[in-house]
Amino acid sequence: MAPGTRLGNAGEPLITGLDMKRLAPLIDNTVSNQEAADLGITTLDAPTVGDYLVNSPGVKTREITAENGEIRREPLTQVRFGQISLVAQLMHTVASPAVSYLLLTIGLALIIFELFTAGVGVAGVVGAVSLILSGYGLAVLPTNWWAVGLICLAMIAFAIDVQTGIPRFWTGAGVVLYVVGSFTLFDGLSLSWVTLLVGVAAVLLAFLAGMPSMVRTRFSTPTIGREWMIGEIGRAVSAVNPDGVVQIRDALWRASTNRATPIDELDRIRVTGIDGLVLEVEPEEGGAKDYRDRSPRSGGDVSAE
Repeated sequence: MAPGTRLGNAGEPLITGLDMKRLAPLIDNTVSNQEAADLGITTLDAPTVGDYLVNSPGVKTREITAENGEIRREPLTQVRFGQISLVAQLMHTVASPAVSYLLLTIGLALIIFELFTAGVGVAGVVGAVSLILSGYGLAVLPTNWWAVGLICLAMIAFAIDVQTGIPRFWTGAGVVLYVVGSFTLFDGLSLSWVTLLVGVAAVLLAFLAGMPSMVRTRFSTPTIGREWMIGEIGRAVSAVNPDGVVQIRDALWRASTNRATPIDELDRIRVTGIDGLVLEVEPEEGGAKDYRDRSPRSGGDVSAE
């Protein structure tokens, strides 16, 4: 600690098990370099790097007389100053609580995103790398692994409702699990409110808006080549009156009712047409026309109601 400097106003310590009697003056007060030495917080006055070096254990020195008559010590031991490698810098950064937490969240979210897409893409690779880096940081830090399990369960709960396209019970359960896991992730360390808010807000935005939209449009190609859907039977994920969401062969689509015929949630529906990315549907029973003869799954006679 350099002469003339002061140390303190550090606030409550984040790490437990410290000598609080010795550190108490640093919580809401400051101490000088001499007071810090008396408390045993520092052991060396080093106003410059050179002073620190010649007073370091194991460094051989000799006394020389400067031109102004001042006696100084210079090191005899050869000293080299080096910079840590990029990999070491990366690992040092990853081993911070905030970065490890955010990498864990990003990695899990991207892996789930990849599960709802066809093939392995950039999201899956980035998610896997994020999880590997997060795993290193969590292994170095005092991590509560059961809290990591809660965050993983939260992502699974979010994924269940992503498939339906509507936030329900599992979304609420996921929020609770994620928040509890975030607050208890580290033993003796606490994340800042900014980090927690960023993590929670990003997860909610991704799973309440981004992921459902992606699932609804993953088969959103031009109308050409989708005529096979006309006559398909599915179910209404939400009430369609006149617009809503339906499920056809495990895929979610935006839909509007044929001739504004209201359809209740979970009712069986039949596709009667396609308008861009929106399906025109009608109730399976009581529709204006039976299109099942055009469905590739059925082969009966044409019938009309």
